[in-house]
Amino acid sequence: MTLLEGKRLLITGVLTDKSIAFAVARTALEEGAHVVLTGAGRGLSLTQKVAQRLPEAPDVLEMDVNASDHIAAVAQDLRARWGEVDGVLHAIGFAPAECLGGDFLAADWESVAVALQTSAYSLAAIARGLGPVLADGASIVSLDFDARVAWPSYDWMGVAKAALESITRYCARELGPRGIRVNALAAGPLRTMAAKSIPGFERFEDAWSERAPLGWDITDPAPVAKMACVLLSDWSQAVTGELLHVDGGYHAMGA
Repeated sequence: MTLLEGKRLLITGVLTDKSIAFAVARTALEEGAHVVLTGAGRGLSLTQKVAQRLPEAPDVLEMDVNASDHIAAVAQDLRARWGEVDGVLHAIGFAPAECLGGDFLAADWESVAVALQTSAYSLAAIARGLGPVLADGASIVSLDFDARVAWPSYDWMGVAKAALESITRYCARELGPRGIRVNALAAGPLRTMAAKSIPGFERFEDAWSERAPLGWDITDPAPVAKMACVLLSDWSQAVTGELLHVDGGYHAMGA
């Protein structure tokens, strides 16, 4: 029996075949899961195209996480399709350009609000909107970039990730009585579409390769995908509210 045999998973954030979300979807399918993807706006067609590159092409549902009616429609589809959902991958993040790049105090509230709503509050919106179709004992996993420090150029996205980490803990508290687990994965830097939008991203790459005791391959999302699948499986049934690092050990090293 494979790790995710028969599990019904909703995976967001698959825009390219280099993304962490794509690697999670591929690994989940290989481990026996049933998968549905979501996309939104101009990204919907990208998700539909890249879905064809997976071992089995999943259906793609439209879901703008900032639109409650979209989330409700997805919940209705999943109930009709599967009855219940066993797991959700939250792989959603966006910040306007002025929120990144090193001039932290220059960003106005309107731009910051977009970053916070899309990158952090969306986890709570998904947990609430999909709550009725989440199976008891289900798992929600969010993708993080450790927000305990102020990273160069990451700016308001770092603040959004700090909020995401906190929301992860609060959702774990709220959903725990149903046995539903909510955890965050803090991945090391990877060359994804999201990374390309961060000015000075190459500074992360150089630091990780030098300091991570296990080493770190910025082109390989497989280690992160494998741990995401562990968290989506029954093997993590007593783990919730956790921020788990998959970064080659970089986070544990001093300056």
